[in-house]
Amino acid sequence: MTEPVRLARRVVEITGCTRSEAERYVQGGWVTVDGVVVEAPQHPVTDETVALLPDAAAEAAEPATMLLHKPAGFDPGAGDNPAAKLLVRDNRWEDDPSGWRLLQRHFPRLEPAMPLPAEASGLMVFSQDGRVLQKLRQDGERLEQEFNVDVEGELAPYGWSRLTGGTTYQGWPVAPFRVSWQSEQRLRFAIKGVRPGLLEHLCAEVGLKATAVRRLRIGRVGLAKMPVGQWRYLPVLERF
Repeated sequence: MTEPVRLARRVVEITGCTRSEAERYVQGGWVTVDGVVVEAPQHPVTDETVALLPDAAAEAAEPATMLLHKPAGFDPGAGDNPAAKLLVRDNRWEDDPSGWRLLQRHFPRLEPAMPLPAEASGLMVFSQDGRVLQKLRQDGERLEQEFNVDVEGELAPYGWSRLTGGTTYQGWPVAPFRVSWQSEQRLRFAIKGVRPGLLEHLCAEVGLKATAVRRLRIGRVGLAKMPVGQWRYLPVLERF
């Protein structure tokens, strides 16, 4: 048995590439050890079979952004790493259209952006990419969001005109928004500047009680048909 060496060093030996290229091959998930992908350049190898996957590219891996269909009751603010509870390999949507290769390095250091209250469900964003996080933090108030709100009760007289005619919440004016009936017990809102409790407040103002809130879209990015509790990657060219 030979002395253990770093995996990146073995890649240099078998390919003739530079050390930095070897590390990018490994970190990009292009290197197998006895047929198993290993993403750690420092991983020790001895007599194992080390190989590059077809179409391997020595390019720096892009930071990942994941879109989660959050179930009601999941608190994105609880614990040191709440994303770890649902953002796991087995929960990736099998119809994810992004084309991204799943890498273990995509899971650490995911931060939530534009979170939802624990009782709400729907689209949530988690990202390693500082550009995405900054975009949503700076422009979140100006991005239109779409929600389904299940309601019970009877609409108050002249309630519809009151609901669509403008109002305030917590002392601040509510930006103009669109609202329509999706069924006898469901409203759909297209609205900007959403704060916790706003949608429930708008419903209560016209005699309705909101019983469930589900976010369908942030800007141009939507849930599509992704099931509850599953996630997909945000493609590089998809923009909020």
